[in-house]
Order: sequence, then C-alpha cells, then structure tokens
Amino acid sequence: MQNLITDIGGVSVGQAHDPGIASGVTVVVFDEPATASVAVHGGGPAVRDTALLAPEATVETVDAIVLSGGSAFGLDAAGGVMAQLSGRGRGFQIGGVRVPIVPAASVFDLAVGGRAWGIRPPWWDLGFQAASEAGQTFLLGTVGGGYAATTANLKGGTGSASSVTAAGFRVGAIVVVNAMGTVTVGETPHFWASAEEIGAEFGGLGAPAHVPPDALSPAIKGDVSPHANTTIAVVATDAVMTKAHLKHVAIMAHDGMARAIRPSHAPLDGDLVFAAATGSSNRVPDIRQRADIGHVAAHCLARAIARAVYEAAALPFSGALPAYRDRFVSSR
Repeated sequence: MQNLITDIGGVSVGQAHDPGIASGVTVVVFDEPATASVAVHGGGPAVRDTALLAPEATVETVDAIVLSGGSAFGLDAAGGVMAQLSGRGRGFQIGGVRVPIVPAASVFDLAVGGRAWGIRPPWWDLGFQAASEAGQTFLLGTVGGGYAATTANLKGGTGSASSVTAAGFRVGAIVVVNAMGTVTVGETPHFWASAEEIGAEFGGLGAPAHVPPDALSPAIKGDVSPHANTTIAVVATDAVMTKAHLKHVAIMAHDGMARAIRPSHAPLDGDLVFAAATGSSNRVPDIRQRADIGHVAAHCLARAIARAVYEAAALPFSGALPAYRDRFVSSR
C-alpha cells in the first residue's frame, strides 16, 4: 500500500501541468472499464459527460475520469484523454467504432498569475500527456489538476490516500483542492481532518487543544474572488458494485469533504465526488459492507484533502498564497 488511489487494483493515475499558464490535469485511468457514478453537492460545477453516470443511463462503465484546472476550458482535457485511449483501442463499442467514456470536472484557476495561452486552450494536450504517462506512482501537492489550486488562506493542490475496509475491500481517493474555505483550523497549523490522520501523513500534529473562536467563522476565498472555488475528487474501490450503489458511495464520501474543509458545498463551489468500482477483487459486498466502503471513502477523502495542502509548494507569482510547509513546517 502506497497510500494512493492506485492501491486499488486496476487504477492508474497520470498528471501533467504547464507552469507557464499555471494549470494542469490529473487523470484516473482504469485498466478495464469501471462502473462509476457521481454526486454533485456544490452550486457551481464545471462538468462533462456526468449525465452518463446516472443509474438509468445506458452506458454502464467508464474508461477514465479527468480532474482538471482551467475552469470550463479545462474540460477539453477529456478530449485529449479520449484520443490517447482511442489509440489503445479503448471505448464503448458502437458499430465499428469505439468511443472512450471519460467524464470530467474542472476547477477555476485562471486568476493566479499564469500567462495567456492564445487562441487554442492547452488542456487537450495536457490531457493527452497525462493519460500517456499514467502509472502506479505519482506526486502530490502542486501538480496536475491541483497545480494552481488554492484555499482561502494557503496553497491548495492534489492529494490522495487509501485504506482497507473491515471486510478487506480496498478504497482510495484522489482530490484537487481548490476550496472556498480553509483546510486548517483558523491560523493554526492543525488540520480540520486531524481526527482522520494515519501516522504523520500530514504532519502528525493532531487536533488543537482548543479551537480558536475566529476559526468557527473561517476566512472565505469568495470575499476576494467569488468564483474561484471547487474541490473535485474520485473515490475508487476494488469491489464489484452497480452505478446505483456507487451513487450512494459518492454521497457518503462527501462527508470527508465536510470534515476536511470549512465551509464546503457552498453556492459558488462546484464540489463533487466521482465514485468508481474496478471489480478487481471479484467480490460483491453486501449492504453492510457497502456502507463501510462509503464510510472509508469519506475517511480517505478527508485525508487526501489534508495531504494536498500539506504537500503543496507555493507558486512563484506576486501575491501567491503561501504553502503550508513554508508557513508552519520550517518554523518548528
């Protein structure tokens, strides 16, 4: 176990970013088509092909899921991923043609200081590159779809975590944290998700002895840039599950977002969670075990959110938010 979503059998992750434009793409690629669903709880999502994930929709599986920067422009990354997968013969068979199924979501990161890209947005190319480089190990922090992500007070980023349920099902999460709220408790170095931490994966400080009163009314990024928010994630399991069952896993996984970010699911957030099942365990969970998969997915997502901020590095732009490590770790 690497404490990454790729601990789930049949899952690979690829990432690409362009420091010049200050944005990037993270793609979760499934070795074989995976069952998937989504739960959108924020008020301002930017998404592509999520209607396919409804339980009543015809398509049962997906080939990859994209988490991108670039706001609505970044949804072009799915086209690049589709092209790369098509070259490998992947996709939904329609007559003599295969169409890769690649749902996507993006975050707004267009105001952090990167250069303009000209007429043709670059996310298609970043998506193709990310899919081409998908593998079992990947970096966290200021990379991929989380390259330019921020929170209300600190640099955001890309995070991941994994765990195993009591019945032995593997569960993992990957997230791009571009939150409207805070991931830390006010101005302290403690994370809201501290109760979820395993070992010292995001510093090992635990919870503060007392929550400062001002932390209960946290800074909100929307005070400065009201549309620059959204946390998007994928949770995955090796269980055999239906789209309807995965819809509930996605709903439960949102609890992890609420534990790790305050506030979350706001009107100008696009907060959403994709849930996928590779079936690589060849085991069908019963209803009690499905509940545990949802519970552990929330646990993994909360940890992944904290890890995203803990591992991030600040961008070299005037006025860029500080990284957690620059502000807190170096002073210990």
